[in-house]
Amino acid sequence: MMFEEWISSALVCAGAFFYLAGTLGMLRFPDIYTRLHAVTKADNLGLGLLAAGLMLRAESWPAMIKLALIWMLALVTSATACYLVANNALRAGLPPVLGRYRSGSRP
Repeated sequence: MMFEEWISSALVCAGAFFYLAGTLGMLRFPDIYTRLHAVTKADNLGLGLLAAGLMLRAESWPAMIKLALIWMLALVTSATACYLVANNALRAGLPPVLGRYRSGSRP
């Protein structure tokens, strides 16, 4: 295996790790606002790492540019969707959870 393949594999694995972390955050956090934060941040970083890993394996410059454009499009759409969901939740009267939960005191 060449050095580029090792780096590419490491980037793809790191991207998968951030997707897993975002999923766990979505399941674990108490309210919609912190869940959105976990999902958008982790997924944007995870997709960036996956795209970088795949760019190293791409066979041509147009393929690398397409991967970069897909990542940029996902960044814009993710931020927009997160804003719209959070704004709609706030307008619907869902307040953010303030403070910290102690173990066992979670509603």
